[in-house]
Amino acid sequence: MKRNDILWKSILEDTFEDFLRFFFPEADDVFDFSKDFEYLDKELEQLFPPDNDHYSSKFVDKLVKVFTKEGQEEWILVHIEVQGYTDPHFADRMFTYYYRIWDRYRKRTTALAILTDDNKHYYPSCFEQSFLGTSLRFEFNILKVLDQCDRKLAESDNVFAHILTTVKIALKSKKLSDKDLFDLKIQLARKLLSEKISKPKIAKLMKFLKFYVVLNDPFLSASYSQEVYNLTHKTYTTMGIDEAVIYITREEAKEEVSLEKDTFFTKNLLNANRFSLEEIAELVGVPVAFVQEVKARL
Repeated sequence: MKRNDILWKSILEDTFEDFLRFFFPEADDVFDFSKDFEYLDKELEQLFPPDNDHYSSKFVDKLVKVFTKEGQEEWILVHIEVQGYTDPHFADRMFTYYYRIWDRYRKRTTALAILTDDNKHYYPSCFEQSFLGTSLRFEFNILKVLDQCDRKLAESDNVFAHILTTVKIALKSKKLSDKDLFDLKIQLARKLLSEKISKPKIAKLMKFLKFYVVLNDPFLSASYSQEVYNLTHKTYTTMGIDEAVIYITREEAKEEVSLEKDTFFTKNLLNANRFSLEEIAELVGVPVAFVQEVKARL
């Protein structure tokens, strides 16, 4: 899978409560945050398998079971798509997801698209058709990253605002010099480390920033890593939490090692020619899409 897809899948789970509060101002009145979320990504894969046994990692989809405050066992589904390019069939795909989810669960679903593209005219928000007296109109929520106000994001106390700021910086990267991009990346890193955010969540946010905003200049990339180390050490030493430096580094290393290990075992099982893609995914503990991506590289 592409780097950004992996980053989005991970960060959405790590900050899902923040995401709900960012997008839905009434979130605390609607959702029961005392109960755990259930991520139904594998179930979603089964509802929407790749066509012709082929997968192209161009979008991220998540389906989450969320309890509401309407009753002890009442829950709804939140379907999220992260779309990074202009696709004329995107609204069609959102509708297809919706009716397949409804067909399986018969539960209310709110659908939301996070648009991370740089096309100022791309705003898919509904699917509709009409023929001989029969009509249909399916509308879904959209969050266009390009339209988010820099000032409001900077002033927000919601962690998800930092993620959107990171994506906005990445969108600007084509128009910026490496040095200007480096300065923006460091500026956001400083802001993150200066705020009162839990160590696990800081580690996830810093990893997202590190890998989502790419510095092509090797010297600036190395300088960024060194600067972040210095900032982290200074920030947390002042607070009396020296181990945070080790924690953040360890979390990043664990993520990279896990990906390498999954890729290694997937390749071996593919080369054995004894298992189906679904069986390999089950054995390794990864999505079928991951297995297809590794297979495509062989």
